[in-house]
Amino acid sequence: MAIDLKAVEQLATDQSSLKAAAGLAKPAKWSGAGISHDGALIWGECAGSGANLYRVMADLGDLGNKCTCPSRKFSCKDG
Repeated sequence: MAIDLKAVEQLATDQSSLKAAAGLAKPAKWSGAGISHDGALIWGECAGSGANLYRVMADLGDLGNKCTCPSRKFSCKDG
């Protein structure tokens, strides 16, 4: 599954979030990745800076997302 990097740049709240997100764009950081039958939803668990994996879900149709990380930013670097 490919992620449109231009869309990620538009969703980033600031440059530090964008830089942090780039560090998470590696397959080794993700597990349990999946995609819905219609290709509209993607999800997975991200190995961020915390001790526990963060659960992340994104809707590719409206670019909405949800993440269990403790970040106060929306969108966070994981989502």
